[in-house]
Amino acid sequence: MANHQSALKRIRSSEKKRLQNRYQHKTVRNAIRDFKKLEDNKGVAKRFPEIISMIDKLAKNNVIHQNKAANLKSKVTKHLASIS
Repeated sequence: MANHQSALKRIRSSEKKRLQNRYQHKTVRNAIRDFKKLEDNKGVAKRFPEIISMIDKLAKNNVIHQNKAANLKSKVTKHLASIS
């Protein structure tokens, strides 16, 4: 167990950030899953910018790697193209 006040604070803040990152990442995964289930062109076109924005925010905050974000955006874009 840590003895210094700064180390204790770092443990608390790290755990808080870890939980926030897990929540955000899970939310994006669920949004992508729901997006891939959509079949109508209007719904897909409406959700597409929101999904891309969510993925970009995860990459910007280093929750996911930039290359993974690019791969996810590519897959989402392919789904959009296949519907329309």
